[in-house]
Amino acid sequence: MHEFRHDPTVTNYGLEAAQQLNVEPSQVFKTLIWQIDDHYCVGIVPVSVSTAPKKLAAATGARRAQLADTVAAERLSGSVVGAISPLGLRRRLRVVIDSSALDHDEIYISAGRRGLEIALSPHDLIALMDATVASISS
Repeated sequence: MHEFRHDPTVTNYGLEAAQQLNVEPSQVFKTLIWQIDDHYCVGIVPVSVSTAPKKLAAATGARRAQLADTVAAERLSGSVVGAISPLGLRRRLRVVIDSSALDHDEIYISAGRRGLEIALSPHDLIALMDATVASISS
């Protein structure tokens, strides 16, 4: 666990975490809730890139993917946007992790609160979440 003082004026939570933890942004991963066809999933990508909706849809066998609205994301995760963690979601959702996670021995993900991150092996996260690994970033 790594804790830092979150600046409430900052809205790019992932880049703030990378700066505060003094790690490369490619090592800090954001957790986003996506609507794929008629259900939801979790996409995990580095904070330095965006998720490619078409790649995420392909990785899940869906026809299309769009970012879930804030209300749905917070309801499904139990956390506020900027603090959504793939661990401890209110509802079990399919998880897709960008393959770039495997470039690192250790990655950082939100611990469910702004200013609190968990460092872990990407292999451990994949196993814990029974996640699919695919190239989903743009």
